[in-house]
Amino acid sequence: MGVANNITAVLNFVAILCSIPIIAAGISLASNPNNGCIHLFRWPVVLLGFLILLVSLAGFVGAYWYKETLLAFYLCCMAILIGLLLILLVFAFIVTRPDGSYYVPGRGYKEYRLDGYSNWLRNHVVDSKSWNKIRACLADTDVCPKLTQQYITADQFFAAHISPLQSGCCKPPTICGYTFVNPTLWTNPANPTGDPDCYLWSNDQSQLCYNCNSCRAGLLGNLRREWRKANIILIVAVVVLICVYIIACSAFRNAQTEDLFSRYKRGWT
Repeated sequence: MGVANNITAVLNFVAILCSIPIIAAGISLASNPNNGCIHLFRWPVVLLGFLILLVSLAGFVGAYWYKETLLAFYLCCMAILIGLLLILLVFAFIVTRPDGSYYVPGRGYKEYRLDGYSNWLRNHVVDSKSWNKIRACLADTDVCPKLTQQYITADQFFAAHISPLQSGCCKPPTICGYTFVNPTLWTNPANPTGDPDCYLWSNDQSQLCYNCNSCRAGLLGNLRREWRKANIILIVAVVVLICVYIIACSAFRNAQTEDLFSRYKRGWT
């Protein structure tokens, strides 16, 4: 076996191992309770992880046993896969770059503004048509109810680092000046005109702030945070795949040369 083939086989084995955390990250992203109501973007990382696994396995077999057809298939698929990963990375970076979060004095958590996020996310994830289904889904989860079990006093809650989704959907905006009773029960707003969401808040546990723009913003804030984490894994995957691809091209040329040399020795040329 040529040196390039040896290296390609080893690197593809590494790529096979790398596909495991990619798939795990994708499953974590898809199964995260805070993302459970969003069907868009739930499984692409898992799919890419499995594609990396299958393509890397084909590359490993092709490089180890001089299978020219498998190497050609591997190189073609790897080029497509690298292109898809780069497109996904650039797209995810662009649409998740704007950040609608802002700090609130005296609070351990941030709050979120819908207009702080990209137009694409606002128009395709939390648009009016999609939000009706997402809102109903959120009302059936324990994202908000579990806050009442975790935090008893106002001081505990105000110091908590709750998720963007909980910050936007489970309580009214701080500017409204509501009085804390428990994390999902607030009374007597001191400044009801401070934000349009102040009028949308409801102590009905099936409503809360699910109709608020802050809830949509919190959902996007959570999605942004999770995808930023996934992007780190995707960047590492792209770097590894590009390295593997470059050396695999050398292995493919080496396999072709060996095949021509073997035919020449047997008098086929």
